[in-house]
Amino acid sequence: MGPKVDTVADDTSLPAQVDVVVIGGGIIGVSTALYLSEKGLQVALCEKGHIGGEQSSRNWGWVRVTHRDMREFQLSIESLKLWRNLDAKLGINTGFTQCGILYMTAEDDAMEKHRVWLDKARNLAGDAFDTREVEGKEVASLLPGSSRKFKGGLYTPGDARAEPQKAAPAIANALRKRGVKILTPCAARGIETSGGRVSAVVTEHGAIRCDSVVVAGGAWSRLFCGNLDVDIPQLMVKASVLRTEPLEGGPTCSASDKRFAFRKRADGGYTIAAGFRTYSDLTPDSFRLFFKYIEALKSQIGSLRIGIGERFFEELRRPRRWALDRPTVFEQVRTLDPAPISEYTDAGLREFTKVFPHLSNARVAQRWAGNMDVTPDAIPVISGVDTVPGMFIGTGFSGHGFGIGPAAGKLMADLVANDTPLVEPNAFRLNRFSDGTKIVIDAGF
Repeated sequence: MGPKVDTVADDTSLPAQVDVVVIGGGIIGVSTALYLSEKGLQVALCEKGHIGGEQSSRNWGWVRVTHRDMREFQLSIESLKLWRNLDAKLGINTGFTQCGILYMTAEDDAMEKHRVWLDKARNLAGDAFDTREVEGKEVASLLPGSSRKFKGGLYTPGDARAEPQKAAPAIANALRKRGVKILTPCAARGIETSGGRVSAVVTEHGAIRCDSVVVAGGAWSRLFCGNLDVDIPQLMVKASVLRTEPLEGGPTCSASDKRFAFRKRADGGYTIAAGFRTYSDLTPDSFRLFFKYIEALKSQIGSLRIGIGERFFEELRRPRRWALDRPTVFEQVRTLDPAPISEYTDAGLREFTKVFPHLSNARVAQRWAGNMDVTPDAIPVISGVDTVPGMFIGTGFSGHGFGIGPAAGKLMADLVANDTPLVEPNAFRLNRFSDGTKIVIDAGF
C-alpha cells in the first residue's frame, strides 16, 4: 500500500461550464489550477482517484536546484521561490523546510562531475543560487556521526524539503475555499472538440464545457492523449522508497551519493532510497518508443533494471481508443499502487546505517513505490498542442515534478492565458520529439 495521504473531501457535482478544466490532481495539476485561478479564470480540476494519490505523494520530497538539467534549471530556481511563500500565501502546511541538500562523494571522478555541473549552472544563472563545492571537513559537519570519510561534494543551503503526502492535498483544499471546483473521484474520459478546438471534457459524471484543457495526468497522460491522436513519448519507471520510525540525532540536511539518499521527515523519521536505482517493466510502448529512448537507456546503465511481467499483458490487452459514453480504464484503475522492490529499499537502509552507525536502531515503518512518467530526454512537456487548439499538456516530469511543480504550474497557466511566460518554454514544447530535434540527456545532470 502507498503512503497515507492527507484528505480532500470527495465532490462529484460538476459545473456546467468553466474556462479551463485541469485533468489530474497531482502537484502539477493543483499548481496549474492555483495559478490559473489567480488570473481570474474559472477552473475545475478532475482527479480519477484522490488528490496526490500517485507519484506526487510517493517521491522523496526534495525541493532543489542542485543537479538539475540545465534546460529546467531556471524553472527550478523560480519554483523554489514559489515554494518559500506558498504556505503563508495559502494559509496551509506543506511541510516546506529549508534544510539544504548535499551531494557527497568519496570518488575523484564524481567530484569532477559535480564541478562540471556547477560551472554550467554558474554560467547560466550567475549568483541566482547558492550552490557551492564543499570539502570533506564540511561534509563531515553536515553529516554528524558519519563513519565514512567523503572527499567532498556540492551543497546548496537554500534547497529544501516538503511533505509529499501533505502538499497537493493542502493546495487543493485551499483552492476549494477560493471557489475552484476540485472534483474527486471524477475520471475524465476524454476531450470533445468543436470546429477543431477544445469545447468540453467528458467525465464519468457528465460533461464540462470549457475553452481550454490541461492534461496533467502523470503516468496516464500518454494513454489519455492517444485517444485524440496526440502522441506523447512517455514511459513509466518505478522507484521504491521506505520511511523509518522517528529517529533522534540524525542529520537535518537532505543528502545523496550513488549508494543511498535520505531526507528528514516532519514526523521525525527519514525517507530513504537506494540512490537513483529504478525499475522498468517492458511494455508494448517500450517497443513502440525504443529508438526514442536509446540515449536515455545508455545514461541509465547500472541504475535501471528492466524486467517483464503482468503489466506487459495488461497493456497489450488495454484498448488504445475508446468511446466517451461508457466506462474506461481510468474508472477501473483509480490509483496506480505498484509493489516496492524491497531489495532496493533495504540496500538504501543498509548504507544509511553504515554511514550513521548511531542510527542502526532505525525501524522500517513502511515501504512503497511510485511510477514516474519519463520522457526520452528526461525533462517535462509543458506545452500547447498544435493540432488541438485549447489543449495543453503538463507531463513527463521524470521524477522531478514535486520540486518544480509550482513553477511548472505557473508556466502552464501563463501558456494557457497567453501571458508572458515565467521562463522560456521552448525546451518543454511537445513537438521537440517530432520536429527533428536531437534527443539529448544532460551530461551534467
